[in-house]
Amino acid sequence: MSHHWGYGKHNGPEHWHKDFPIAKGQRQSPVDIDTGAAKYDPSLKPLQVGYEKVTSRRIVNNGHSFNVEFDDSQDKATLKGGPLDGTYRLIQFHFHWGSVDQQGSEHTVDKKKYAAELHLVHWNTKYGDFGKAVQHPDGLAVLGVFMKVGSAKPGLQKVLDALDSIKTKGKSADFTDFDPRGLLPGNLDFWTYPGSLTTPPLLECVTWIVLKEPISVSSEQMLKFRKLNFNKAGEPEELMVDNWRPVQSLNNRQIKASFQ
Repeated sequence: MSHHWGYGKHNGPEHWHKDFPIAKGQRQSPVDIDTGAAKYDPSLKPLQVGYEKVTSRRIVNNGHSFNVEFDDSQDKATLKGGPLDGTYRLIQFHFHWGSVDQQGSEHTVDKKKYAAELHLVHWNTKYGDFGKAVQHPDGLAVLGVFMKVGSAKPGLQKVLDALDSIKTKGKSADFTDFDPRGLLPGNLDFWTYPGSLTTPPLLECVTWIVLKEPISVSSEQMLKFRKLNFNKAGEPEELMVDNWRPVQSLNNRQIKASFQ
């Protein structure tokens, strides 16, 4: 199995099925959210984002995005409610973005692409750890937040300022005292559906919770993302842009809405 997957011409998302056959599975992500077909579900509970005691650890360039990692050894930062049963623990967040402001999000809304998409990744505590959780259909909950270009997002700036220190693949830096609540919109109305990781191994273990309200980031903030590199230090520079997977077929799935 090749571990050199990425977003280049010869190893991009359209080729992933060769090494990861589940890429052609029935519950792949992302998808287009057709707002007319999404069904209001009054049984969905309000989301409970419990990030008060969150402990951020470090920031890492993994060669396809960068992760801000958290201490997930205890219930310090949790997600509950919405479509979820039980408690899900925050392990990391990362972003997907474009080469230009007109694309970059993975999910689309009525075919509209946003400039970027934030993914806050949580695992179901009933499985004991992240590695076990991904082996179950209800193992992960990913909170997706669209990013549109407008005024700057102050809560994002600390992340962007750290990117200079992790420019190339494999670099990491300490990244403490970061509050991810500064990355959320005011309104937590959401769409939800059963899906998958959007990067290999593309496991079908994710309950997606995609917020309706985007956050606004500035053009200058978006430019900072695009200075990162896919390559390792010393290799030819390949700018980290367009690290998003195109939408996949919805198949027999129903997207539910928490709002009317």
